Amino acid sequence: MSQFSHLNSEQAVQLMFERQVQVADIRDSGSYIQGHIAGAVQLSNENLADFIAEAEPQNPLLVVCYHGVSSQGASQYLAEQGFQEVYSLDGGMSSFAMQYPEMLVSG
Repeated sequence: MSQFSHLNSEQAVQLMFERQVQVADIRDSGSYIQGHIAGAVQLSNENLADFIAEAEPQNPLLVVCYHGVSSQGASQYLAEQGFQEVYSLDGGMSSFAMQYPEMLVSG
């Protein structure tokens, strides 16, 4: 069974600087628009199938939610869909935004 791993904000930023990381933000549209990691795709039930079909399963995938709880279930699901290297962001956007506000974009 495929598994995901956990990363804290510092580890996630380091990975983003070292490799081409796909970021899936599973928060609601309003929260995503207010601020998300640059390059992140807002992932919802409506676009999940398209994301799985179009994403690069061999590239690292970072899953982001509000506080790092619901991203764990989504990470497990995506790992089971064939993504080889899946990470759940511990502390979610609430932690990431406090530590790395310069890496966020809005709109």
